[in-house]
Amino acid sequence: MLASRFKDPAAALRLGITLAVIVLFAPAFQLSGVDPSKLWENGTLDHLFIFLAGFFPPAHSADFLREMGLATIQTLAVATAGSFLAMLIGIPTALLSTEALSIPLLTDGRQRIARWLGVPLLRSGLLLLRGVPEIVWALLFVRAFGLGSTAAVLAIGLAYGGMLGKVYAEILESQPKEPAAALATSGASRWQIFSHALLPQAFAELLSYSVYRWECAIRASAVMGFVGAGGLGQLLDTSIKMMNGSEVGSLLLVFLLLVTGTEAISQAARKIADYYKLSIAAAAALIFSAYWLWSDWQQAFSASSNLLTYLYDFFPVDLSATHLQNVAKGAVETLAISAVGTLLALFGAAILALPAAGRWGALPKAITRFVLNFLRGVPDLLWAAIMVLAVGLGPFAGTLALALHTCGVLGRLFTETLENADPLPYDALICSGSHRFSAFCYALMPQVFAQWIAYTLYRWENNIRMATVLGLVGAGGLGQQLYFTLSLFQQQQAATIIIAMLILSWLVEQLSLFLRQRLT
Repeated sequence: MLASRFKDPAAALRLGITLAVIVLFAPAFQLSGVDPSKLWENGTLDHLFIFLAGFFPPAHSADFLREMGLATIQTLAVATAGSFLAMLIGIPTALLSTEALSIPLLTDGRQRIARWLGVPLLRSGLLLLRGVPEIVWALLFVRAFGLGSTAAVLAIGLAYGGMLGKVYAEILESQPKEPAAALATSGASRWQIFSHALLPQAFAELLSYSVYRWECAIRASAVMGFVGAGGLGQLLDTSIKMMNGSEVGSLLLVFLLLVTGTEAISQAARKIADYYKLSIAAAAALIFSAYWLWSDWQQAFSASSNLLTYLYDFFPVDLSATHLQNVAKGAVETLAISAVGTLLALFGAAILALPAAGRWGALPKAITRFVLNFLRGVPDLLWAAIMVLAVGLGPFAGTLALALHTCGVLGRLFTETLENADPLPYDALICSGSHRFSAFCYALMPQVFAQWIAYTLYRWENNIRMATVLGLVGAGGLGQQLYFTLSLFQQQQAATIIIAMLILSWLVEQLSLFLRQRLT
């Protein structure tokens, strides 16, 4: 009752922020094509419900289950091999580019040159790798090496290598600097500083992020088939195009099981936290993956002689005024899709996180956690394909797809922050008669607000990359332009679009960093 008797002192500030967000996002909503009325046009929902109803009963013939099982193993093998390649890129680049291994500043001239020139070059290279979405890498490698899993492994390795290199360096730089400084002043090498000072402190966090990236790699490899890179995605793409709902239903169940299973493995790995046991398990998984994919790699190697010729066709880049105008339009549309999709996901995740954290009882907790698992278990590209069926081609489908998938991702992260928050202030307000929403605003939100903002901005960085490729299934933006140009073998125009993706990714990354520093 106390919260309801007094006027909220921050009400005016919250209202002002809300109005500012509405004003700033109004053009983005228009550019992203958000129009809920499309859901009720020409019986759209009826057709979608008929398609969704076809998911049941899921396909369970022996031949299809066998094919799905083999595709699942291939997807897991691709994710494991791609993650290993990413670590081969990420670990050395992180060690060479992180400031944590240069304490105190050394005065040797060659080291200063390496610090001022080499580090920026390395970080630019990492930005290039992660700035191109993994499915775009896969699309390019499929054109170069042919259909199969090799394109997916290389795509995950390069894109995730850029991500791991950046995040590993940031994790190392966030550790206490005293042990590294002591070793540096005694003349220890960078490797000795890393292995004896930084690794023991950062191991748990490095492991946690590596396992998380492996989870992401499984989801990514599961949709590589949309561009011909094998795995579950190829089966899913075929089933959607043939409107075979029962097969899509079975594949969605597999996606959900993969998400649940990888989360369980992730939690188990974090609990073990034993370097040698985890190394043995990782080595065994890698050996099996290499064995399973070996025939695909041999075929790709035989086609690699055409790689240089294929790359040569991308130059010179098409900088004609007409093409640049079209690319600029696609970039703005992509930015709007990512921004609005992330904003909608933020509100959805905030609503679902409270019951998912168990604040409303066991049954709402179980239901909302299942919903969140399902939302993030279905990949963005699949959501985009389904939304295209619902609202037609264009950016609205991409916005809805990003919002649904990101809601599941942010919902899980928000739930974890609520579970880690101190429950005593919330319980005290509830016992005093306050409404649950008021208790949430005054007791829990102050504790989790900074983390929620950081998670949302980090996710926006990821969503700008994903928004660039949703057009591969007709959901607008730069991805749709890229798919058309590559399909028509217009590599010079495709090169311009890829450069635009890189610039857009860099701009959003810098804006996100600026906002995190100011808001958190």
